[in-house]
Amino acid sequence: MPFIQQNPKIYNKVQVEYLYPNQYGVYGIFKQRVWIYIGKGDIRQRLLDHLNGDNPSILYQNPTHWVAEVTPYADEREKQLILEYRPICNKKVG
Repeated sequence: MPFIQQNPKIYNKVQVEYLYPNQYGVYGIFKQRVWIYIGKGDIRQRLLDHLNGDNPSILYQNPTHWVAEVTPYADEREKQLILEYRPICNKKVG
């Protein structure tokens, strides 16, 4: 099951900082038709961490957009999305 339908946001600090903190769920980072990374956690904090270089392989891919879902089932949802999209910077499922 793909990410819920939404308008992707530009992957930059300004757009990410618009998010409220403490929204737990899943997120996907991508460019054009290439999924770069799918993760889970506090969506705002994790996206900011990635922008600050906590995983250099993500920035190396020059991501342009992101999407997210707030969900209490983030562990399972992350696994589903990784298996569906096969992002290039995820080393494992979960």
